[in-house]
Amino acid sequence: MEAVILAGGKAERLGEAAGGRPKALVDVAGRPLAAYQVDQLAAAGVERVLVSCAAGQESTFEAALGGIGPEIVTVPEREPLGRGGGIRLAAARRREEGDFYALNGDELVDVSLPGLLALHREERAAATITVVPLRSPFGVVDLDETRVTGFREAPRLDQWVSCGIYVLGEEALARFPERGDHETTTFPQLAADGRLHALRHEGVWLTVNTPKDLRVATDYLQEHPGWPGASRA
Repeated sequence: MEAVILAGGKAERLGEAAGGRPKALVDVAGRPLAAYQVDQLAAAGVERVLVSCAAGQESTFEAALGGIGPEIVTVPEREPLGRGGGIRLAAARRREEGDFYALNGDELVDVSLPGLLALHREERAAATITVVPLRSPFGVVDLDETRVTGFREAPRLDQWVSCGIYVLGEEALARFPERGDHETTTFPQLAADGRLHALRHEGVWLTVNTPKDLRVATDYLQEHPGWPGASRA
């Protein structure tokens, strides 16, 4: 089994908190962010990880992620290709055709990757995405006409969002753009054809986009040193 990690992010919103590193290699609780993903992939049986990164950063990723377990192969983008283009370029370096995992390099999600793959194959999907419940960033006021009936802090909403962890098959990959974002092109097309499925995940979902996100992720991982233990079950 092989996997692609999208690691072209520049960490612009992290500013000085990134320490001059690409976003996927930002230090989180003493380790590069993507190292946790490689651990998670290794626990799911992945033996080869293709890292889509900016040209010139190959040795940085190889040094940071090598030795964890899976073989690390960097696939540099000579120019920005977008997320879909990055996945397509990296996937071309696979040794074998067939299903593979694809992950955004700035997410920590304790989803069961074997469970995601099992659902993908059970449904015979072209692609299967992981979705998580959306929470309001604000407190909500409940009303009955003009009378306030209560307050809810950051409630869970009815919508689900993609958290950037997928299993992709050859049918889906063939539709990926050479440049651009697959979530605004390929995935809507597959959904319209009934070929896109989703695994609902209600566990941990941590993004690392801002200094506040980085603090939250660091605190969580320091409190849970065995992460992602749930994925190893």
